[in-house]
Amino acid sequence: MNHESRPMRDRLALHHWTLDHLPLADFLRVARDTGWNGVELRRSSFTKCYDAGMTNAQVLDLIRASGVKVAVIGTEYGLYFAKGAERERLLKVLDETCANAAALGCDMVMCAEGPRKGTLSEVADNLRAGGDVCKRHNVRFAFEFSSTAAIMNSLAVAREVLAQIGHPSVGLLLDAYHLERTGGGGRGFADVPAREIFAFQFSDVPPTPLVPGAPPNDRLVPGRGVVRWREVFQLLDEKGFEGYLSYEAPNAGHAKRPPEEVAREGVDATRALLAQAGG
Repeated sequence: MNHESRPMRDRLALHHWTLDHLPLADFLRVARDTGWNGVELRRSSFTKCYDAGMTNAQVLDLIRASGVKVAVIGTEYGLYFAKGAERERLLKVLDETCANAAALGCDMVMCAEGPRKGTLSEVADNLRAGGDVCKRHNVRFAFEFSSTAAIMNSLAVAREVLAQIGHPSVGLLLDAYHLERTGGGGRGFADVPAREIFAFQFSDVPPTPLVPGAPPNDRLVPGRGVVRWREVFQLLDEKGFEGYLSYEAPNAGHAKRPPEEVAREGVDATRALLAQAGG
């Protein structure tokens, strides 16, 4: 999908993990009413609805009825190192995720590491197979590195794997939080060709180290941490990044505040920083 004619301020998506405590219907309403241009949904956005008795068709109808654009959908994590029957199960889940994405007019599916460990060649083989699944549905597959991951924990490692994959439907998901946490903040991804960047997530980073073993749910509103947003946004603009910018900012304090307040402060702060960066 080509977003070239739309400025970044009009390509902002609210990630469901930012307000993970909200049921899907409420999350979609909040995103729509607070001025976001789209949303990023998680695998759990769907499975929680299934657990509540909804069919997949009913979930799709719910999303369509909201009028909210779906920018990205996450598949179940764990494919990176999966083997045997578990690998086949996760590829089937990915196939279902891709079918849902296509049905909703979404052209991007993402995945992250999950709890297992293995070799980089295993990751490349599995994500290449995932790329084949995505290609059949005419969607793209973005995989993420994380500052808290055991193996896929740096941009350098992710790019090494991407080179091994060699699949046109597979590319990188970069996250400003994890870039900053791993020493690649600001213009730290300047050497990454634009064609490799499929998706982008963002939130700010507090000026304190992440506690080892703790979940990365300390994410802040853009402008309240140490990320150099002018550099980040200007570099994305220079590269001609055409996708959505997804605000993934889990924070333990969000559930204690009105969700509309959390969502609105995020979108307003981001648009203000984009304006300062000329984007």
